[in-house]
Amino acid sequence: MKIVVTGMVGVDKKSYLERVCRYAGEKGKEVLLCNVGDKMYAEAPDIPPGKILDISLKRLSSLRRSIFKDIIAKAETAPNLIVNTHATFRWRHGLFPAVDFDQMRLLDADIYICLIDGVIALHSRLMDEHSAEHSLKDLIVWREEEIISTEMLCKGINERIPFYCLARGSKKETAETFYKLIFEGQIKRAYLSFPMTAVESLENVIKDIDEFRRQMKGLFVCFDPGDLEESYLPLKAAEAARKGLDYVEVTALGREIRLDLHEVKQIERDINSQIYARDFMLIDQSDMIISFIPTLADGRAAISSGVERELQHAHEAAKEVYVIWTAKQAPSVFITQTATKVFADLDCAVEFFRKKNYIEKKV
Repeated sequence: MKIVVTGMVGVDKKSYLERVCRYAGEKGKEVLLCNVGDKMYAEAPDIPPGKILDISLKRLSSLRRSIFKDIIAKAETAPNLIVNTHATFRWRHGLFPAVDFDQMRLLDADIYICLIDGVIALHSRLMDEHSAEHSLKDLIVWREEEIISTEMLCKGINERIPFYCLARGSKKETAETFYKLIFEGQIKRAYLSFPMTAVESLENVIKDIDEFRRQMKGLFVCFDPGDLEESYLPLKAAEAARKGLDYVEVTALGREIRLDLHEVKQIERDINSQIYARDFMLIDQSDMIISFIPTLADGRAAISSGVERELQHAHEAAKEVYVIWTAKQAPSVFITQTATKVFADLDCAVEFFRKKNYIEKKV
């Protein structure tokens, strides 16, 4: 199995993929990880750390081609290979490709994955580890460029090769998702749908949603929008503006960070449009959608317009649509007419999936 993994600077793909390789080793799978950036620096010891994109494009291209030539040779004998690279670079030279099509054809990868992360996590890592000047607007644009460039690269090489977009998240379970996506192809791919922004202050509801997410991730390859949550940022910005502040306080990677209020307001439209497009893309790369509709304290169903739109999109994309409707009030016709099946609780859904042989039966 040969896997090409892309992702913009700031995602910290290397440590994530090392975790994937360790997990694969525990499962008896030998995986060779080739970090293109590390190999380029090793090949050119005269280039100081963090300065490789400052060299001429001619030398950069020559160096990259030399490294990929070695990787292609290793791919012939490695039982499993992950190539950690970028699809594009954005530097003082402007936007330019980070791979060559002729070499990618020779590599003949089996799958392409673009790793993404939240804009605040990206910003935090870049502030700590890189000298690249950037704004939040830059990051959200770079992320979108990397996704579409990777997809175009994949389809340009071979339209039959699968392409996935995967949020790296902050928990080890996403590394397990990566492993299952690659090595356990028989497992169903599921997009997890649930209300987010509207219930973020409701502790009991969030607890129920988290349990749903935990259980589903143990059963399926899950694409979880909660692994990349940014919709709260515009709300935080509006709250800061009402208080007369010129900054927004957020938590990322376990610490408090202050963001410039103007920068946050500048990306509000981008956040909303990318959530809309990205969630539909995650549905399209799934076999099914599983939607969890929790119950509010007054007994009403906590369903959002976003969830309804996701269900409709999945239905129109001919996906299997499963809804876990926990409230006593009956779901509307717009739910029942688009759903493959509606369940009263999580246990009923799990039992149904067992009967359909989507998951292993209890011993």
